[in-house]
Amino acid sequence: MTAATGREIRGPGTDELRWQSWAGLRRLPQASAGELVPAGSRALVLAPHPDDELLGCGGLIRQLVALRREVIVLAVTDGAASHPHSTLWPAARLARERPRESLRALRRLGAGSVTVERLGLDDGRIGEQAPRLDAALDRLLVDTDVLVSTWRLDGHPDHEASGRAAAQAAARHGAALLEMPVWMWHWAAAGDARVPWERACRLELDDDSHAAKCAAAEAYRSQLLPDPSTGSGPVVAPGALARLMRREEVYFR
Repeated sequence: MTAATGREIRGPGTDELRWQSWAGLRRLPQASAGELVPAGSRALVLAPHPDDELLGCGGLIRQLVALRREVIVLAVTDGAASHPHSTLWPAARLARERPRESLRALRRLGAGSVTVERLGLDDGRIGEQAPRLDAALDRLLVDTDVLVSTWRLDGHPDHEASGRAAAQAAARHGAALLEMPVWMWHWAAAGDARVPWERACRLELDDDSHAAKCAAAEAYRSQLLPDPSTGSGPVVAPGALARLMRREEVYFR
């Protein structure tokens, strides 16, 4: 998975221990869920693949539900391209199962009442099909919304295409934008100058939110287990999961 030179998603990536030992992470300003999505605003969460909404902002969703904020998840693709050449997970099975995993995860998160709208774009081709995403955002987004999306330089082509579409839609409609790094934690180094740390804030996850997010992540079995039909390891390896299951979430404002 490669979006651009220097942001390749390969190998084990930056170890979570390195991130935790970087003092800059602790120095990021804190923000509460109520500050990120103020009263009277909805959160529209743009998920390129089923699991991005949980891995990137599951703690925020949990806390927003507790605050009785309205949350809508726009599922851009059904994630059918995650296991190329697999006989265990062919595209048709993934297109059925990954949305189910996402719904199970939301229920475990305590967010089963969240509205999920599936757009059905092709996994791996969001950039080519961006007009359909633009139209969906124009239909859903209003100026009081907070649009939460993967970061436009996250490293995965679908994440970046979604992030660009979100930034443009937020500008068109005068809505607030939060960008969540997902694969950035893999290819970037602690303190990496390519990352806009000056725009970053962190949301602390209390014990309840953190435990719920970790339990919800276990619903994504297609992504967390090895594939014996191809000999491949998990799509989301343990090291990658550890980076996303920490007790805080980072957003670029």
